[in-house]
Amino acid sequence: MKRLSLVVLAILCLVASQAMADEFTKEDLKKWNEAFMKVVKEGERLFHSPLGKNKVSCDMCHPNATNTHPETYPKFQKQLGKVATLREMINWCLINPLEGEPLPYDDPRMIALEAYITWERRGVPLAPGKH
Repeated sequence: MKRLSLVVLAILCLVASQAMADEFTKEDLKKWNEAFMKVVKEGERLFHSPLGKNKVSCDMCHPNATNTHPETYPKFQKQLGKVATLREMINWCLINPLEGEPLPYDDPRMIALEAYITWERRGVPLAPGKH
């Protein structure tokens, strides 16, 4: 009986914690969207700025990030010889055409670049692996 009570109590706690995790207010959404858009704006600034030694910017090959197709990652990338993520491809571009340094995946600049690139393609269906 004691064991059954513990199981029931555990299930109730789990259900209650999951229900609370999904609760948020309109103010929360506004705050989260503002924080996200701040990161997108920084990514846009970086995307249109020289990021390497040769003063080349991402937009010289990818105007407005529209032809980066982030919705197709992960996918095989010939340049890397493997299935790669968008972040790996961003670093490949930073190192090669831009002659810059790669960014750690958790670097705020990497996150900003990724946010801007994906924001520009919002609404496009996901198509991992597509070429």
